[in-house]
Amino acid sequence: MDRVVYGIPLAEALADEITRLGARAVYVLASGTLNRETDVVDTVRHVLGNRLAGLCARIGAHTPRTDVVAAANEARAARADWLLTVGGGSVTDAAKMIGLCLGNDVTAPAQLDAFRAVITADGKTERPPVRSPALRSIDVPTTLSAGEYTAMAGCTDTVRHVKESYAHPLMMPHTVILDPAVTVHTPAWLFLSTGIRAVDHAVEDICSINPAPFSDGTSLHALRLLSTGLPRVKANPGDLDARLDCQLGAWMSIMGSQNGVSKGASHGIGHVLGGTANVPHGYTSCVMLPHVLRFNEPVNAARQKWVSEALGQPDQPAADAVAALIAGLGLPRTLREVGVTADQLDVIAKGSMHDRWVHTNPRKIDGSATVRALLDAAW
Repeated sequence: MDRVVYGIPLAEALADEITRLGARAVYVLASGTLNRETDVVDTVRHVLGNRLAGLCARIGAHTPRTDVVAAANEARAARADWLLTVGGGSVTDAAKMIGLCLGNDVTAPAQLDAFRAVITADGKTERPPVRSPALRSIDVPTTLSAGEYTAMAGCTDTVRHVKESYAHPLMMPHTVILDPAVTVHTPAWLFLSTGIRAVDHAVEDICSINPAPFSDGTSLHALRLLSTGLPRVKANPGDLDARLDCQLGAWMSIMGSQNGVSKGASHGIGHVLGGTANVPHGYTSCVMLPHVLRFNEPVNAARQKWVSEALGQPDQPAADAVAALIAGLGLPRTLREVGVTADQLDVIAKGSMHDRWVHTNPRKIDGSATVRALLDAAW
């Protein structure tokens, strides 16, 4: 990543960046709601002028392969030289996948099988060779999932209903522009729940099997920013200072991922809840993180104490402090509330054993029965 721009309105920041990069044909990916119901995309159109090579506002939740490849084919036909995203995690991942498709001659969804990560029975991740993405992106995030700061993408195979991982160092966006004014259009549930997703990033990095001093510091600061900023946004959705604090907290929360720190079962199970049961990522963290913390507490109590302190609740167990933050934001806390049915639990438990982060959970998870117990606790 070249830089993160904040403190400058979108129109000004984007104009500067397009000029700096010498972009001539920019293919834009925007969330559908943002395109239909706000003037944000009109602002982008005005800034780009005749440099707008095309617009896609139909990327589905969890970044379906079919949508990605269709957009890649459009960008190829338009001879785009840059990608621009305005929206949440699905369009962020879509831009990464479009770059991969264009750099690896992918023109049909089934061809992506050759580039997906495979998780072996012993939990190791095997990634096939991938050529460099043909295009890089400028990202304007409207949620707090923080995927714009990583070189990995999740993309859902809609035939098998499985969300799969793809990666290349140059899949990371080139530039991120943070403008809190753009996020006021994001539905409150989505902004707040993806804020909990960022909390999840920070918590699982602090409590990781291989923490790093640098990301310990950024993760703790992320928790301070998010635990104060999210309630302020809940109380006053127009508080742009609070929204920027949340955006900066999301940025800080992801530093562990950039430094090889392994996540745990909240992320691992969350991936499967998204791809299999279509649960939004923010909601997966709301539901699973407190239960995973309780499960892990016997092996990392000292680090969980750091989490409680950063959340401003030094006398509470970390699981209770996180649960209280989620409850105070009015977000769901059970699998039933987010639409998961009882007959899906075994499928989710078995599928979770194929996610790399379940195998790096601080307390060993030795089979799907253990995952099922966590799901039952969250039910």
